[in-house]
Amino acid sequence: MPTTVHPKLRVAAVQAAPVFLDLDGTIDKTIDLMAQAAGQGVKLIAFPETWLPGYPWWIWLDSPAWGMQFVQRYHDNSLVVGSSEFDRIREAARKHKLWVSLGYSEKAAGSLYIAQALFDDQGRTVQTRRKLKPTHVERTVFGEGDGSDLAVIETPIGNIGSLSCWEHLQPLSKYAMYSQNEQIHCGAWPSFSLYRGAAYALGPELNNAASQVYAAEGQCFVVAPCATVSEAMSDLMCTDAGKQQMLRVGGGFARIYAPDGSPLGTPLAEDQEGLVVADIDLGMISLAKAAADPSGHYSRPDVTQLLLNKKRREPVVLQHAPEVEGAALEAVAAPAEPAAAPHQQPVAV
Repeated sequence: MPTTVHPKLRVAAVQAAPVFLDLDGTIDKTIDLMAQAAGQGVKLIAFPETWLPGYPWWIWLDSPAWGMQFVQRYHDNSLVVGSSEFDRIREAARKHKLWVSLGYSEKAAGSLYIAQALFDDQGRTVQTRRKLKPTHVERTVFGEGDGSDLAVIETPIGNIGSLSCWEHLQPLSKYAMYSQNEQIHCGAWPSFSLYRGAAYALGPELNNAASQVYAAEGQCFVVAPCATVSEAMSDLMCTDAGKQQMLRVGGGFARIYAPDGSPLGTPLAEDQEGLVVADIDLGMISLAKAAADPSGHYSRPDVTQLLLNKKRREPVVLQHAPEVEGAALEAVAAPAEPAAAPHQQPVAV
């Protein structure tokens, strides 16, 4: 009988600070990190939440009126899907033969979204997704995704899914991902720098635990990149002692976890930039699944079930009827005929 060959690959989680509010500068840094990863034999590299052009920390530091000074600059430096800046990263993925999970602030017309893209090693866009619900004050900056954004993509290196930050605390969203046989999960985080010592829920202990539990619950590998806050970012936003206390420099806690929850790779100091790298073997997943598959043999659908609506939401739906317009023109030029019974169209549900 033929033997199944499970993919084995080297993966990397980025821990670094963006060139804050500078799209082109951060893309340059992105490509440099990709080159470093390729030089270490990495096949998949994952970047933090809103890596491009950085996380809007000012929303947690002061009033909306104070934060308005950053709004135009943030919009202008957010990434447009399909733009020349977007294509720079696709081309770098092709050049370095890397799969890339990219976190970015997506600009779509007048709105912004917390987004992630997946590029393959040929530079093709495999997936773009948006965070379903921005967290707390993030809603003053970003719009929402929809059910189409809870998707796991089948690829030659495994079934890959992505979530951002506190999406990892949403039980139903996690279960939707587990049910799609996710094997490699890219869990993007911004930085664990905020309200240190005052808000445990925002700190590294709880949020790294969320990534670790995701690995054990879903029996998948979790690549969890995490950004840092640089001195330059602090100088820009932390304009008094109170703000300096609320947002500290550092906060990088990038991690990689195996399907049994065990940590992989060597962590970096929280103020150190670089890559957390690990070799993974997807064959390990079957061992974890044998014990507990939450949407398979370990489920009880007779007791609890999840309804997942993956239909994309559109604010405007255009309905064209060119054949009607053509018929109207013909009616002007031709003699009138007796009216026929209207054709009944099926209703889409």
